[in-house]
Amino acid sequence: AACFMDSLASLSYPAFGNTIRYEYGLFKQKIENGYQVEVPDQWLKLGNMWEVRKPKHAVDVKFWGRVVWNEETGKWDHIDAECVKAVPYDMPIVGNDTTVTNTLRLWSSEPSDEIPSNKDFRQYAQEVRDICQTLYPDDSTLAGRTLRLKQQYFFVSAGLRAIIKNHLRVYPSLSNFHEKNVIQLNDTHPVLVIPELMRILIDEYDMDWDEAWHITTQTCAYTNHTILAEALEKWPLDYLNEVVPQLVPIIEKLDAKAKEKYKDESVAIIDSQDRVHMAHMDIHYGFSVNGVAALHTDILKNSELKAFYQIYPEKFNNKTNGITFRRWLMHCNLELSEYISSLIGDSWKKDSSKLEKLLEYQNDTKVLNHFLKIKQKNKQKLCMHLKEKQDLDIDPNSIFDIQIKRLHEYKRQQLNALYAIYKYKQIKSGQLPQRPITMIFGAKAAPAYTLAKDIIHLILCLQKLTLSDPEVSPYLKVIMVENYNVTEASHLIPACDISEQISLASKEASGTGNMKFMLNGAVTLGTMDGANVEICNLVGKDNIYIFGKSSQEVIQLYETSGYHSDQYYDNDPLIQNLVDFIISKEMIRIGDPENLCRLYKDLISKDWFMTLLDLKEYIAVKENVMADYEDRMNWAGKLLINTAKAGYFSSDRTIAEYNRDIWKL
Repeated sequence: AACFMDSLASLSYPAFGNTIRYEYGLFKQKIENGYQVEVPDQWLKLGNMWEVRKPKHAVDVKFWGRVVWNEETGKWDHIDAECVKAVPYDMPIVGNDTTVTNTLRLWSSEPSDEIPSNKDFRQYAQEVRDICQTLYPDDSTLAGRTLRLKQQYFFVSAGLRAIIKNHLRVYPSLSNFHEKNVIQLNDTHPVLVIPELMRILIDEYDMDWDEAWHITTQTCAYTNHTILAEALEKWPLDYLNEVVPQLVPIIEKLDAKAKEKYKDESVAIIDSQDRVHMAHMDIHYGFSVNGVAALHTDILKNSELKAFYQIYPEKFNNKTNGITFRRWLMHCNLELSEYISSLIGDSWKKDSSKLEKLLEYQNDTKVLNHFLKIKQKNKQKLCMHLKEKQDLDIDPNSIFDIQIKRLHEYKRQQLNALYAIYKYKQIKSGQLPQRPITMIFGAKAAPAYTLAKDIIHLILCLQKLTLSDPEVSPYLKVIMVENYNVTEASHLIPACDISEQISLASKEASGTGNMKFMLNGAVTLGTMDGANVEICNLVGKDNIYIFGKSSQEVIQLYETSGYHSDQYYDNDPLIQNLVDFIISKEMIRIGDPENLCRLYKDLISKDWFMTLLDLKEYIAVKENVMADYEDRMNWAGKLLINTAKAGYFSSDRTIAEYNRDIWKL
């Protein structure tokens, strides 16, 4: 979204972001005694010099209470509600080489002037503060889930009021609202826009249902970012009745209209268990549905949302994600950026497709050597950074094999960790690699995500094991970067040799790290998943390393319950040997038996994201990568081709497509 806001301003499109002004970020990750420890990320402790508080534009948002039918007005009355004041803080989003400055509006919660009489003020004030205190509150508890729902409605309701107010400054009524405004719902979290816009138009602007429905369905568009169940939100109707009862009559009517037209329960908004499917509301009552990579969109059409695609084929479209080259090349890799301009001019900065002019130099030894020289300088800078930050000594002449992304089982950091075990055991047996390997991980795991934190513990145990063993450390080091974030990424990405993009095929909607690495000349090692498919098509199979089962094969294994990790473990001595090492004497001496055993048991009894399915092929392909790295001119050619072909993944191209096909600004 940050890349998109940058491109919108740089392309001179009028666009505004709406979100929450969180007091704390996700969390600051500390690494202590082999564990991730979460501490508050107080990003606002010194203030934010770029923001402007706009108290005159504050609005009240209502929670709780109950709704009763008013016979006189023919509307639902929301009574005994609790008000929270939403105060906007505006941040300028400045375009590159343009006079356009757009706005990112962050909403902050403050006590309303209408303080509830039945509640202690201190309790009320804390509840108000909670709304904007933490990004992604722990949803393993009822209180956490309720807070998430409050957060979603809070910024949706406030944002809609601002949009409507802006419209009415220019036009006499809301009858043309849908002709002048598009609201892009970025995943299912802001889907309450749909019933809330209906409610505002009907209750506050006296529209009848049909007119409100027409405006709403022509205003809202939906981006689906994942097929993972936990991200396709389903809210129990009881939660909505408690937190936002004013929306429930509208949601029920929207559901009834959908059921009247389509009898298939799989497309219902409210299912037989009284759960509200937010994505279903998006699809029925928005005018566009897009995925974020070609493969992802195909999976939505043919599998996950097939029933909806059969109803609304005209709504579905693909918008492959992109990144802003201004941050992810010009800013974080200045020397490469300047060298590219010396070869092909500056036009690529405005039209990233011009990077393809670099292909004229793919056999130029002088140019290829200079690309390698820049890469080596970036590796040396990263070594200095990690020495200063974490007191880690890394060999800049080693292969930098990097996997940085959210820690989630489907991204399969555990697969990469098993390769580290494979390499460790090889070295201990005397089979030394041709060149030292530095395996770098960076990831945060959600605080309540137990297995993800177990994987971090495994990686940290391997770090201690490899760094402390004098037989191994000259040839293999496993490194965990503490508190991985955008700033750390700007150090890691320009220095990367091998970009690990090893998600289980069909599970990664797109990914954008793969694009950032590619742009900076790293070579991708990955599955045919997400945008890896498009990277492969662009660079050709000689300039990417692909392994693993296809998305269709994986989907079929899920459908038939055809994958059993214990069979892979029982029938293959190599797999068994690597997995058993997780609970070996060496590891138990370093780590916690409970964490390591839990991960071990999961791999051989469940392994929901099929780590063992692709393990042997992954090892074989990765060994080929390491061997190919030694042909330096050939490798430099791969590096140059990846950068040259990265132009497609500019967020400028993505945003131009959103505008061409959806927004029409």
